Amino acid sequence: MVPRGLVNMTERRILITAALPYANGPIHLGHLVEYIQTDIWVRFQRLRGNQCLFVCADDTHGTAIMISAQRHGITEEEWIERISQEHQHDFAGFGISFDHYGSTNSPENRELCGEFWSALSSAGLIVVKEVEQLFDPEKEIFLADRFVKGTCPKCQAADQYGDNCDKCGATYTPAELIDPFSTLSGATPVLRKSTHHFVRLEALHDFLNEWTQSGDHLQSEVANYLKGHFLHEPLRDWDVSRPAPYFGFEIPDQPGNYWYVWFDAPIGYIASTAQWCRQHGENLESWWKNSETEIHHFIGKDITYFHTLFWPGMLKSAGFNLPSKVHIHGFLTVNGEKMSKSKGTFVKASTYLEHLDPQYLRYFYASKLGPRLDDIDLNLDEFASKVNSDLVGKVVNLASRTAKFVQSTGLSTEYPDDQGLFAQGAAAGDEIAAAYEACDYNRAVRLIIELADRANPFVEQAEPWKLRKDPEQADRLQDVCTIALNLFRQVVVYLSPLLPRLAEQTSELFGTPIEHWDDAQTPLTDQSVNKFKHMLKRIEQKDIEAMVEESKNEIESENDTETTNTPWSDSDQPLQDEPLAETCTIDDFAKVDLRVARVIEAEHVPEANKLLKLTLSLGGDERRQVFAGIKKAYEPEKLVGRLVVMVANLQPRKMRFGLSEGMITASGPGGADVFLLSPDSGAVPGQRVH
Repeated sequence: MVPRGLVNMTERRILITAALPYANGPIHLGHLVEYIQTDIWVRFQRLRGNQCLFVCADDTHGTAIMISAQRHGITEEEWIERISQEHQHDFAGFGISFDHYGSTNSPENRELCGEFWSALSSAGLIVVKEVEQLFDPEKEIFLADRFVKGTCPKCQAADQYGDNCDKCGATYTPAELIDPFSTLSGATPVLRKSTHHFVRLEALHDFLNEWTQSGDHLQSEVANYLKGHFLHEPLRDWDVSRPAPYFGFEIPDQPGNYWYVWFDAPIGYIASTAQWCRQHGENLESWWKNSETEIHHFIGKDITYFHTLFWPGMLKSAGFNLPSKVHIHGFLTVNGEKMSKSKGTFVKASTYLEHLDPQYLRYFYASKLGPRLDDIDLNLDEFASKVNSDLVGKVVNLASRTAKFVQSTGLSTEYPDDQGLFAQGAAAGDEIAAAYEACDYNRAVRLIIELADRANPFVEQAEPWKLRKDPEQADRLQDVCTIALNLFRQVVVYLSPLLPRLAEQTSELFGTPIEHWDDAQTPLTDQSVNKFKHMLKRIEQKDIEAMVEESKNEIESENDTETTNTPWSDSDQPLQDEPLAETCTIDDFAKVDLRVARVIEAEHVPEANKLLKLTLSLGGDERRQVFAGIKKAYEPEKLVGRLVVMVANLQPRKMRFGLSEGMITASGPGGADVFLLSPDSGAVPGQRVH
């Protein structure tokens, strides 16, 4: 018997990865299908006592990263660090339990890329070819597929990207587009030759055919898809390099050539593991070159080709473990359609978290996810109805209606006769576990809710709210509540991979942690019950509407700031109107103490045409009164709560309206054209601006 809460080292040793999100934008609800699916499986395995390592990283290389950094006027390293922090914050908000979250732009990944490259070269799998590629003559850059648009050569649909047509589904090369143009400059691209490096994938054809078509590595429909679309004919050489300029790792002994992002991205799984190993004193080979370690990849069906042909070929050539299983899921639709920015259904993870509990989405996704590649639909009405009915009305309801009645007495000293309800739930544990193991979460949820459906009629019939009114029924009341609360806890144990926060709340209620799957096998008795605290509330339609509306506004805001041409065409008039000041030293600048402050009060100054009176908080009890000449540009009530940047060590100035204890920073010529400077999200009052 393994002690609860301890890892059973004789059990399975499992390395789990989720696909690396690209460091070029925020996490949205479509992304979260995969990370929630993976996290549920990880938490289930941990609950079973298996040893799990869950790693991920940001995918950080490529032309798109380089362009984004240029647009924001920062380095690529600064850009990917900013995005990494945003991604990790969003994942944490949804309870995604990574053991390590790294970056493909790491020394470990560079080193491993070199190891893979040497192995492929030694095996004679690298060939060099001269290729023609579209080139932007204005930006002086070779154009990736996504940076070229034109008319589809098959159906003549306009405004299609350089790799495939959204209208007819045809695939083609960028050079085949009719009237192509660069999305970076609007210029007509020209064909230019460059040297590229290729992996001879056909040399691995026999191995890939055997690996994909045998065993349990892939879902059957994936294996059949690969057989029918790729493996029935010779495999094409895989282009794994890009010429400069390119943000990535330069290939050793190949100056001006860089590993393509899809070469170094999957190696990032191993690099992230290596970083964790170095931090924890473990050996990388014990995870990636150990036959006793299972490796499970979770990905979306759009990257099947890379993970089931390229990646196994690379692993085989370099002597690393092959995946035990590649779990592939479908796409997300919202209200039966592709996520739409204009309809507000393209929802960022951060926007969702401002309005709704992340547990709701974890539960709903789980109720839809099966072991196949089927797409899932987030119907917002169904979403609210299912959460309210299942979680609030059936699960939490068992505790909310009974816990308060035994707060003073605790649970019964012996488990009462419940007509076999708890025993039925315990017996269902193996079937529920099998569903989790197979990623058949839809079935697992159905089986668990069936237990809640059996438990609730018991409470309804026993009517503990009536029993509490009769002192002679005190023992019966305690027994009824003991049964109800144990059935509730049993359901929560089974739901804990989906709802980790509810599991924590349940542990707090009983003062006994949920640590192992077998916690559902034995009821609690002679146990104190703490004061019941609110667990889950109903989803209100107004909360969903607010989330959708905010998503629409975010897109409108983005559209307002976009230009038709990517290269910025900012006027030099502001510099002409107000030339740059004389150069100062860093010591001069250091004398100015710029601080983040929050506007907690704002009001008009009746006697002044230009001034508003602001009360600023620097955190704690530190307050500053500032008079600012922004009356024509801002309404006072709209400033309250806003973060601004102030000069905090400016000599106070006595004005006839009162004492001004600083200055807020702004740009613009004055009058209505004044624009306050505000820090990015995450800043807090009192922080110094360096």
